[in-house]
Amino acid sequence: MAVEIERKFLPRNESWREAVGRSLPMVQGYLGGERCSVRVRIEGPRAFLNVKSRERGMRRSEYEFELPVDEARAMLDEFCVERVEKLRHEVTCGSHVFEIDEFLGANAGLVVAELELAHEDEAFERPGWLGREVTDESRYYNVALPREPYSHWAEGAGKAC
Repeated sequence: MAVEIERKFLPRNESWREAVGRSLPMVQGYLGGERCSVRVRIEGPRAFLNVKSRERGMRRSEYEFELPVDEARAMLDEFCVERVEKLRHEVTCGSHVFEIDEFLGANAGLVVAELELAHEDEAFERPGWLGREVTDESRYYNVALPREPYSHWAEGAGKAC
């Protein structure tokens, strides 16, 4: 079984921008499911179908399959009314790569740094810009953002300290 171990953080400032190695525009939509999320994502020149269990926390089952981009576009247009659009930045810190998602549209203003790990207690370097951990807060999950976008959150909620 494929497992994803991912931690989520809010950046405390924008100094991470100085270390961006690569950025990719992404659009993704969700196909629903009670026990899992099924996502179609176009990231730059590639596309993927992703199935992820809905448990809260850093460890979840995950399966991902590459799709032809034209088929992913068709699936997004036909099945995915609610979408998440973002710009993903990659920042290398020590031996790890933080994926920093800068959300667009109804989620503009939200920035979340994600870090995938090999095991739950894996040590990693914490850059000075890394702020509060939000791994266990489901409203920061991409699957929740189409239904409850950042622009609808109470003033100041979720913003980095």
